[in-house]
Amino acid sequence: MIVGLNRVFEHEGRQFHIQVEDLGEERACYEVRVHKGGGVVWCKTVGYEDILAKNLPKGDRDEAVSGSMEKTLHTVWAAIIRGKLP
Repeated sequence: MIVGLNRVFEHEGRQFHIQVEDLGEERACYEVRVHKGGGVVWCKTVGYEDILAKNLPKGDRDEAVSGSMEKTLHTVWAAIIRGKLP
C-alpha cells in the first residue's frame, strides 16, 4: 500500500490542494480529492486492477501504482488549469 501524494498549488489567485490516497490492494484503487477553501470540491476513485493483474514483484507493483497516482495527480492539476474542474 502506498501512503499517498499531496500537492498544493495556486491558480488564478485560488489555492488548490490535490490529495491522492491509496485505498489498498484489497480494493485495488486510490481516491483523488481536490480541496479548495477547506472543503472537497471534486473526488474520483481510480482502479488499478490492471497493475495487480500483471503479478509484478512487490517493489515493481508499488512503483507502478505510485507512478499511476503521480500521473493522475498531474492530469487533475492540468484539468484545473484548463478550467475542466472547479
